Amino acid sequence: MAHGVSTERLLLLLVALLLGTAGHANETTEAPVTRPVVGLVLSGGGAKGLAHVGVLRVLEEIKVPVDLIVGTSAGSAVAALYALGMPVDEIEDRFVDMNWLSSFQDSPGRAYKPVRRKQEDWRYPVTPGIGLRADGVHLGRGLISGQNLGFILNELTRDAALVKDFDQLPIPFRAVATDLETGRQVVIGDGHLAEAVRASMSIPGVYAPVSKDGRLLVDGGVANNIPVSVAQQMGAEVVIVVDISDTLAAGDSLAGAFSVVNQLTTLMTRLNSEAQLERLSAADVLIQPDLEAITSADFYDAPIIIERGATSARKRAVALNRLSVDAAAWQRYTDRRRRRQFEPGLITDITVNKDSRLSAQFISSRVSQRIGEPLDVQQLEEDLKQIYGLGYYETVAYSLAPADGGSVLELDVDEKSWGPNYLSFGLGYEDTFTGDTHFNIAAALRMTELNARGGEWLTGVQLGTEPYVRTEWFQPLDYSFHRFVIAGAEYEQRNLNGFDGAGNRISEVNVARSQADFAFGYELETRGELRLGLTRGYATTDGRFGGAPGGDTRVSRGSWHLRYLYDTMDDAHLPGEGRIVGLKTTFERPGLGGERDYDRVTAIFSEALQWRQYHLVGLLYADTVVRGEAGVEDYVLLGGFRRLSSFSHGEIAGQDAALVSVFGYRKFGGPFVPYFAGAGVETGNAWDSLADIRSATLLRSWSLFAGIDTFLGPVQVAGAYNNDTGWSGYLKIGYSLGRLFD
Repeated sequence: MAHGVSTERLLLLLVALLLGTAGHANETTEAPVTRPVVGLVLSGGGAKGLAHVGVLRVLEEIKVPVDLIVGTSAGSAVAALYALGMPVDEIEDRFVDMNWLSSFQDSPGRAYKPVRRKQEDWRYPVTPGIGLRADGVHLGRGLISGQNLGFILNELTRDAALVKDFDQLPIPFRAVATDLETGRQVVIGDGHLAEAVRASMSIPGVYAPVSKDGRLLVDGGVANNIPVSVAQQMGAEVVIVVDISDTLAAGDSLAGAFSVVNQLTTLMTRLNSEAQLERLSAADVLIQPDLEAITSADFYDAPIIIERGATSARKRAVALNRLSVDAAAWQRYTDRRRRRQFEPGLITDITVNKDSRLSAQFISSRVSQRIGEPLDVQQLEEDLKQIYGLGYYETVAYSLAPADGGSVLELDVDEKSWGPNYLSFGLGYEDTFTGDTHFNIAAALRMTELNARGGEWLTGVQLGTEPYVRTEWFQPLDYSFHRFVIAGAEYEQRNLNGFDGAGNRISEVNVARSQADFAFGYELETRGELRLGLTRGYATTDGRFGGAPGGDTRVSRGSWHLRYLYDTMDDAHLPGEGRIVGLKTTFERPGLGGERDYDRVTAIFSEALQWRQYHLVGLLYADTVVRGEAGVEDYVLLGGFRRLSSFSHGEIAGQDAALVSVFGYRKFGGPFVPYFAGAGVETGNAWDSLADIRSATLLRSWSLFAGIDTFLGPVQVAGAYNNDTGWSGYLKIGYSLGRLFD
């Protein structure tokens, strides 16, 4: 009996041992299979970097997880967005919809400039980045400071604003840049994510270098365009490389100067690229998209470039499939990428890190963000664009730092390295092909940051048909520029021309005006401005031939004036959208030193509308003496391009004037060489009084025009017709020869 029990117990023990062994075997079989650490390397190549997005799309289709990611130049931008967890579909949408042209411009747009800057754009539109100091002339460190690029990258990497260590991102990330002093690669793994990408993308001579940790950093492609070694040093066991770099040209394709420069650039990057590609083993995957005939500047072909990247990745599907994981592992990977660990919370403080002569309060007073409230990114970027529009800074940026209960908003401003005194230029040329030619060239020196509140001294000179000199001191009365005073002096000449019915000039009167002026002003953000001022001076008239009305005279002038101007036009010479509203009253009084006694009112309304590539610009203008009588020295001049285009500049003159016009045009061409064509209709005239307006006294002009938009302003040819003198032609370059509202 006892023996039987012992046998049963032995059998039970044997069964338990067998079941236990089987269970252990199942656990071993179901344990996760160890997979290699996969590193993704994205090379630089300008617009061709959009192909990286297509490769990412295919990696997700095949379920290939990326454990670490490294990028150079354009590759660093795509890599950073993927590393911080942005979905591939969103990355693609952002890049397709992006205004790429704006990344190659520093100005966020004319709308963000103060009104006084907008007024100066008319005569001095060319600002080539030239500074003047006691030790000589200074140039910027690049054609572009990269301000708009910084805004774009800040917005794209907003979700990682608090990340300082790039290993804390959902996918560890490195950006590769080049030390401008030594030429060696710099691997950036910490700091501000947008700044790291900006440094990696800083094409030498195009974008200004980025200063980081005491070094000036430029495009990583100079030192290491395909950073395989960086991925391997980070621990990658298998490397997926996407090579979008240019291939060397040969033979007849090296005929032009641009092709030679491009070849030299390609030679520089290919040398370091070939050395990196030699580090690849049989287990690694090399993807080289077919980007034939696509250049580094073809950003507007984004959908095509992305699809070519996807196609190239699918051709490597066999090699990539070895790295794919099952559905459960892929879900864990995607969950990790979506995780957001860095919420900024409330803003607990605002600090200003400045390289500037101006007070920190000068910056902080322009920021609307309130302490104790969530970060309003959209409003902050609007504020920073307005700060940049003042013209003092090379870059204006922001970052966040973690703090108890939220985040500290850090504002970073870098003064222009070629400042604080800046040169600007302008050119105005108008030729009717009938001997009536007007030509002006202008230059201005602006001395800025003359005191802690931002005092400025501007001196401008115009030489040519209409000489002009003005010097003025601008002094803010508070740090926000809301209240200011302006004291100035100027001299100008202009011509009143008389023509017979056949279009021949029969008289010419030269009017010279000199004045000193003082005004108190109030700025209404960047859209409007109100000024109250006094003017004292004199004017002379000289009949060069045909005689001046009333003979040659010298008249003392003294007046006070009130002016309101609202200006949101996006371009001073070829507006696409925006509005101008202006109202000015001038009161000429003997008690202020003038010989005349009259009141003048000037009003202007103009609006530009845009629909796709089509633009419509309308204008209503009236200038009238409402009491007393003005002299010849204060006559209103019309004639010239878009001021009754079929009449010569200054041909139409009178005490009062009115003008109504509508112009429509369409833009063509690419973003770097835009051209346009359009038509317009105008009607108006000058009279002794607006009460004399009759349909029979209105002059009418119809015009056709076409041209290209250049850094000097529009260069255009036009034909204008009126039923009195018939057709006239124009060649127009740069700024207009006169303004209706000043």
